[in-house]
Amino acid sequence: MTLRSEQPDSQHYRLGAGAMLFSRTGQVWVGQRIDTADAWQMPQGGIDAGEAPAAAALRELHEEVGSDNVRMLAEAEGWLKYDLPPALAARAWGGKYRGQMQKWFAFRFLGSDGEFDIHGVATPEFSAWRWVDIADVARLIVAFKRPLYEALVAEFSHFAEIVD
Repeated sequence: MTLRSEQPDSQHYRLGAGAMLFSRTGQVWVGQRIDTADAWQMPQGGIDAGEAPAAAALRELHEEVGSDNVRMLAEAEGWLKYDLPPALAARAWGGKYRGQMQKWFAFRFLGSDGEFDIHGVATPEFSAWRWVDIADVARLIVAFKRPLYEALVAEFSHFAEIVD
């Protein structure tokens, strides 16, 4: 399976957008999935019809963490995809897709931690959140998404720095 593609494949993959959110100290925001206690992930979700990927990433940030007080740092090169395990693919999204193809963005968080409200959002997806070192991000994700997260860590690692 090729991890990157220049063009999205909406026939086989659900199109989505994701946000790697960096703190001022260079750490990355991760949330513990509400449906899988041992899985953490970064904010991500589907792209609505007619929505630009960057707008979707900002919307997902607001919907999942309660804040979009950010500055965009970069857009990942190409689209990244992952395949779901067969048993999960049969259930997720009505069995229509084999996985997700996502456009990822790096953002710097400009606010204070008190702006995050993972429980007060319309549809909570996380039970907890924390800042982690970028080197720990990929090991926290479920195994089938790990290559995608490793690619993001490699691409965006230069943003893991302390800023004023």
